[in-house]
Amino acid sequence: MNTKDLITTIRGQQSLSAEEAEQLFNATVAAVKAQLLKGNIVAVQGFGQLEPKKKNERISVSPTTGERMLVPPKISVSFKPSNVLKDRFS
Repeated sequence: MNTKDLITTIRGQQSLSAEEAEQLFNATVAAVKAQLLKGNIVAVQGFGQLEPKKKNERISVSPTTGERMLVPPKISVSFKPSNVLKDRFS
């Protein structure tokens, strides 16, 4: 499912116009992004939680040349599904 399919599904379930459904989707994504950028965990009951995690800098070695490189620190987002969602797939 891509963004367009998701917006179409929201539109059908909520009886919204295409523009309203897109605005709702974009506002939701923007709110989630803003919270993650602030370092906050975003938890959605029955779905799961998104958590920003800081990865420290590290030294990496290229397997072909043997050259050592410093990989800078970065923040990645991890997803942990809720127990309700996990149970549905087991």
